Amino acid sequence: MIIIKKVSLRIRIFFSMILLVLLASILILGVTVYQYDEQTQDYNLQRFERKESTAIQIIDLELSNKTTYPVNSENLYKIFKERIYEISSINRLNISIFDLNGNLLVSSITNAFEENNIGPLSYNVLKDLAQNSNHRIVKTRVEDGNGYQSSYSYINDPKFKRIGIVEFQFTQDNSEIEYELREFISRLSLVYLLMLIIAIALAYFLSSYITKSIKSISDKMEQTQLNQRNEKILLHAAGSEIEILVDAYNNMIDQLEESAIKLAKSEREQAWREMAKQVAHEIKNPLTPMRLSVQSFERKFNPEDENIREKLSEYSKTLIQQIDVMSAIASAFSDFAKMPTQNKEEIEVISVIKLAIDIFNDESIQFHSEEKELFAFLDKTQLIRVLTNLVKNALQATEETENPEIIVDVSSESEFLKISVSDNGKGIANELKELIFEPKFTTKTSGMGLGLAMIKNIIEAYDGNISFTSEKNKGTTFTVILPKK
Repeated sequence: MIIIKKVSLRIRIFFSMILLVLLASILILGVTVYQYDEQTQDYNLQRFERKESTAIQIIDLELSNKTTYPVNSENLYKIFKERIYEISSINRLNISIFDLNGNLLVSSITNAFEENNIGPLSYNVLKDLAQNSNHRIVKTRVEDGNGYQSSYSYINDPKFKRIGIVEFQFTQDNSEIEYELREFISRLSLVYLLMLIIAIALAYFLSSYITKSIKSISDKMEQTQLNQRNEKILLHAAGSEIEILVDAYNNMIDQLEESAIKLAKSEREQAWREMAKQVAHEIKNPLTPMRLSVQSFERKFNPEDENIREKLSEYSKTLIQQIDVMSAIASAFSDFAKMPTQNKEEIEVISVIKLAIDIFNDESIQFHSEEKELFAFLDKTQLIRVLTNLVKNALQATEETENPEIIVDVSSESEFLKISVSDNGKGIANELKELIFEPKFTTKTSGMGLGLAMIKNIIEAYDGNISFTSEKNKGTTFTVILPKK
C-alpha cells in the first residue's frame, strides 16, 4: 500500500488503463471459451438425443411388426442378433442390449468373430435406472480427447412390459472442435494484442494530458518560499477541477505574501523577547545551586576543622564552575539566537557529573555508574549546563513527593555516552508531552521550563539525542545519548 502511494499519478493512471484493458480482454476471452464449450456440449447432447429417439422407434417397430419371434426377454438375442448392426449403422450409434439383470445379450460393438469383452451393467446403473422417474439415465465421460455419451432405458414389449435394457453409446471426436477453438483463440489474441498496443498509446497520451496541469502546479508549489516573491500560476484551456486548484493556489500566494509582511514586522521583536526569556532562565538555573552551596557552606563552616581549607577550595571550585556557566550563557546570547560554541576537549565524564550533582547538596539525588572512569570529547561547561537543567527539573517535579528520589545513571554503549536522570515525581500529562521541548513551554507542576529547549539544541549540536518517558504520578526519565568523539 505504501509503495502504491509513492507512485506518481501519471504512472497510476497509465497502468490502471492498461490493467483495465487486460482484465476486459481476459474476461471476454474466458466468457467466449466458456460459451463455445457450452454450445458444443448442448449441440452434441441434442444430436445424441435425436439419434437415440430414432433408434428407439426402429426397435419398437421391430418388436411390434417385423419379428416372428415371441417378444420376451429370452428372444431378444434372436430378434436383434443381425438387426442390431443395421440399426447401429443407420444411426451411427453403438447399441448394446441387456436383460433386466444387466447381463449382455447382444451388442453392435462386437461380432461373431470377436471376443465379447463387454461386462454386465453395474448395480448403480440398474438402481439409478429403476429409480429414475423417466426410466432413462444419461452418463458422459471423456477419454483420450474423445467424449462418450451413454443412455440407458428399458425395452418394452407391445403390452408395455419390461423385457430388457438398451444402451446407446455415442462417441464424439473433439479433436477437430478443439483445433477450431485454438484457431479461434489465436485469432482473437491477435485482435486483443492490437487493442493492447492501441490502449498503451492512448493511456500514455491521456495520462500525460491529465497530469500536465497538475505537474505545473506541483512545480510551482515546490518553488514556493516564504522569504521571496512567488509567481502565480497561469494555465490556459485547463479543466474545471484544475482551475479550482489553480485559484486556490493563487489565493494562497496572496495570503502568503500578506503573512510574510506581517511576520517580518514582528519577527525581530518576538525573537528578542524569546531570547530575553531564555537568558533569564539559563542564568537563573546556576544561581539556584550557587545559593544552596553558599547556604550549605555557611551552616557547615567550622574554622577549627582540620580540612577547612580543602572544603573551602571545593566550595570555591563549584561556585567558579557555575559562574563560568553563566559567563558562557551571556557570551552565547550576545549574538542573536546563536548557540554556545562547541569547545570539545577530552574530559572525565564521571567526575564532572559527580561535581555537578554535588552542587545541589540534596540527599534525594543518587548517582549510579558501573564505570569508574569514562572519557569523552565534550564541552565541559555545556555538559554541566545540560545536567544542571535536568536535575533541577527533577527536583521541581518531586517537590510534593513524600519520599523524593532522583537517580542519575551514566553508562557507556559502544561509541556513545548514555546519561539518564530519573525521578519519582508527578510525571508529565499526556497532553503536555509534545510541548516539552517547545521554547515557550513551561509548567511548574512538572518542572519543565525553557531550559529543555536550550539543552535539546546543545545535545543535537553534538549529533546527540534526548528523549524521555513519563507516567502520571509515577515519575519521569530523561535519557541523553552523546557521541564520545
